[in-house]
Amino acid sequence: YVPPQVRKAQETPDDKKREELGRLKKMVNGLINRLSEPNLPSISGQIEDLYMANSRKDMNETLTDVLMNACVTAVAMPARLLMEHVLLVSVLHHNVGVEVGAHFLEAVVKKFDEVCRSDAEGKECENLLALVAHLYNFHVVNSLLIFDILRKLVSAFTEREIELILFLLKNVGFSLRKDDALALKEVITEAQKKANAAEKKLQDQARVRFMLETMLALRNNDMRKIPGYDPEPVERLRKLQRTLVHSSGSGKETQLRVSLESLLTADQVGRWWIVGSSWSGAPMIDDKTRQTQQKLQMGKVSSKIIELARKQRMNTDIRRSIFCVLMTSEDYLDAFEKLLK
Repeated sequence: YVPPQVRKAQETPDDKKREELGRLKKMVNGLINRLSEPNLPSISGQIEDLYMANSRKDMNETLTDVLMNACVTAVAMPARLLMEHVLLVSVLHHNVGVEVGAHFLEAVVKKFDEVCRSDAEGKECENLLALVAHLYNFHVVNSLLIFDILRKLVSAFTEREIELILFLLKNVGFSLRKDDALALKEVITEAQKKANAAEKKLQDQARVRFMLETMLALRNNDMRKIPGYDPEPVERLRKLQRTLVHSSGSGKETQLRVSLESLLTADQVGRWWIVGSSWSGAPMIDDKTRQTQQKLQMGKVSSKIIELARKQRMNTDIRRSIFCVLMTSEDYLDAFEKLLK
């Protein structure tokens, strides 16, 4: 048996496989290039058919690759175009399976982290942040991730981060207020403290004042004070989403409740939010303590009982422990306590 993480390293795609993937990418690319609000139902249906005909892994990787190329550029992308692309991911996430949205989300968040660290010029960061915001708007991801990103931006609090906070709050601020008003209030309070402390450092004071006014408007639920805030396009696309999603629910049960840290460390600790993707190499799953406890339990019983366990073919430590507990207990309460230990 070769574990998946080792298997991936050993795989070298042959020419036939490479040709198949190239053909698949061309088909997906053709569909994504034609994507718009009126033809979204037919395109999502065709991509669902491709999911049925090809392996999920190949489809997830191809779709994520094509979408990232289409949406993440150095120039600011039109908000409408980003919304339509994310709506497609959302429909596939609900109709095909949560691993579709999870794969795309992980790629976007990792790229966002990488771009933020690199201090690259251009609008890549805003485009990636807009993708995350719309994944939240269309019920792919829970507000937990958005609050994690906000806290991270507030803790850095340079001019660039202030711009990103404003951008994120303009896109999802009022939805966050509905979801968790208390957490939003804490983030706003933290940002105000940072702004007061950093007044001397930041040259562009107007920008900080503007951000604080926006935050206060958000806290007081005053939509008129937020410039360029228009919830209508998102609401219209949400209606379209409800007609396209096969299941009757609004999709709250398929929302990924995953934190920023979990997404960034997914390669080390596994993906617990996808069924079957967590693995025993994760640091949180520590077998050593369990084994020592079993050995301690075994040490207390006599050799006669251990011999009996061997005769009854109790061939693992845990089986032998249970057998010894049952044979040496005074009554059922004693046995129950020992089994719990």
